[in-house]
Amino acid sequence: MTKTSQPDLTIGGVSIAPGESTVVDIPVAPMYTNDDLAMSVQVIRSKLPGPILFISAAIHGDEINGVEIIRRLLGHKALKTMRGTILAIPIVNVYGFVNHTRYLPDGRDLNRSFPGSAKGSLTGRVAHTFLKEIVLKSTHGIDLHTGSRHRSNFPQIRADLDDPEILSMTKAFGVPLAIDAKLRDGSLRGCAQDAGIPVILYEAGEALRFEELYIRAGLKGIINVMRSIGMLRASTRKKGPAPPVISYQTSWLRAPESGVLRTLVPLGAKVTAGQVIAMVADPLGSSETPMTAPNDGIVIGRTNLPLVYEGDAAFHIALYGRNVTTVEKEVEQFQEELQPSDYPLPPGDASNAPII
Repeated sequence: MTKTSQPDLTIGGVSIAPGESTVVDIPVAPMYTNDDLAMSVQVIRSKLPGPILFISAAIHGDEINGVEIIRRLLGHKALKTMRGTILAIPIVNVYGFVNHTRYLPDGRDLNRSFPGSAKGSLTGRVAHTFLKEIVLKSTHGIDLHTGSRHRSNFPQIRADLDDPEILSMTKAFGVPLAIDAKLRDGSLRGCAQDAGIPVILYEAGEALRFEELYIRAGLKGIINVMRSIGMLRASTRKKGPAPPVISYQTSWLRAPESGVLRTLVPLGAKVTAGQVIAMVADPLGSSETPMTAPNDGIVIGRTNLPLVYEGDAAFHIALYGRNVTTVEKEVEQFQEELQPSDYPLPPGDASNAPII
């Protein structure tokens, strides 16, 4: 295929030729106040043919780490030598983003509403629009998520790792943990995979928070995937990212009683079966109950709220069997490499300063 043989790409009724970049505002259903809302898409097309990669964030409107990851990606110097096309959608769920909430105004979860319908509920219409205008016009996808409110997730890739292309993207991303997460009904991943489009989900951090280390990991991971699928030149570094250790099973540890939670292990910590990882006490201190790890594994998610009801999910633990020590070492190295460095900012330029 020559440079001039690529067809124009039409997004939201706007035709974008090879070599062009533009922002397309795709209308979504207006609010009942008659205010119009739009899903903004930054389209960057190279003159050179290549994959069409969509990168989406804030499908859950309060999961905002991905918004900053995409902002940094769009200013990255590597894109000057890119092949193919990027479709960057920093805020898919505009309604939830505006209102600091996970859901849309009709109370539905967008990531359980695909493929949606042009004549369905508000959430179904947004899902249908995103699928038709973005996903089905792509060859690959990366969807950016965080934990929910008061809950943090350690950087991880969640994907159906039985698919060879998805497994390759997962390995390229470069975070130490991967979860073999099977597809759920109504999910973006499931709908994309039905259409033959490989999508991985990057999960890191907490809702309504910017977390620098996790933002850096996400940006680096996207660049790594772009290299692996041929959108960017291969890295000149002799050693690429270490492949993640894959977990095929996770478990939740729930509060044994209501009370005040004292957490004793950080995200990414190795735990062993029977290890006390938290205590739940009543506010007067008259009783205290230990929470013990049910299996050997790595803490991939935990609550940040020190108040729990009996049965609340407090820890999410990925089981890695004999590989748990390997994962622990990979996690430590990953954190050391991506810690924000103390360096002076260029005069008048704070666009890429670490978020403290």
